[in-house]
Amino acid sequence: MSELYIRVAEDESEEPMEIPSEDDGTVLLSSVAAQFPGACGLRYRNPESQCMRGVRLVEGVLHAPENDWGNLVYVVNYPKDNKRKMDEIDAASAVKIKRGFQKTSDLIVLGLPWKTTEQDLKDYFSTFGEVIMVQVKRDAKTGNSKGFGFVRFTDYETQTKVIAQRHMIDGRWCDCKLPNSKACPDEPMRSRKIFVGRCTEDMTTDDLRQYFMQYGEVTDVFIPKPFRAFAFVTFADDQVAQALCGEDLIIKGVSVHISNAEPKHNNIHQLFPNFPGGSASLAAMFDRSQYQFPSSHV
Repeated sequence: MSELYIRVAEDESEEPMEIPSEDDGTVLLSSVAAQFPGACGLRYRNPESQCMRGVRLVEGVLHAPENDWGNLVYVVNYPKDNKRKMDEIDAASAVKIKRGFQKTSDLIVLGLPWKTTEQDLKDYFSTFGEVIMVQVKRDAKTGNSKGFGFVRFTDYETQTKVIAQRHMIDGRWCDCKLPNSKACPDEPMRSRKIFVGRCTEDMTTDDLRQYFMQYGEVTDVFIPKPFRAFAFVTFADDQVAQALCGEDLIIKGVSVHISNAEPKHNNIHQLFPNFPGGSASLAAMFDRSQYQFPSSHV
């Protein structure tokens, strides 16, 4: 007897995979789960009623509808909570992989005491991780410190940790950040804000903060009122924000899309000509919030 295969897919729109059946024509759930981890059953669309029907499962064994699998495509069932968790893990993993390819940058150290030397800087920042460059900016004529400098680390995670906190150097509090204001003209400024589209009304600022904290330090969450189905999240590290842009993430079981929050000079009035209250209301809202809509999500 030749081995029989049934066609199985995660979704009706996806290309199916052939799963082998047993000698008696049944299919083991373990055979399905081996290709689709977490699977708990199968369903199919009835050709006559066009409704979805579940495949009978008895003690880990799937039985063919009316004793014939036919040429139907069977769709995998997942437990709701497990499927949601898997989607969130996959999305988080994708972002972490995406971030893994990012290199470290020169960080500007602001507020340095006049007496701080490059060796002082290296000694201090070496406590966080391997330092590959330090520089204290000095006046060309006098040689005196200008009160700021630069540092660069080998590891991206070290860079993120350093940016996320203030630093006591030689008795004075200093800030360490990416010098976006000195970016090259052909290098766009990178925003620490992201636009979260397709939000639902049951999502709160705490929900968003707790979710996005897995990627990095969150400094602010803003949900406009009245509700507009979007929100803004600001990170301490702009590279975290940029790594998330373009991703579709699952929050509270809902797929949301992440994109850039654009600079304030973009023409938001052209994007929302029918905004309730007119352009004056729109401008007032953005003046208060200092957040912008991205052009890709009108």
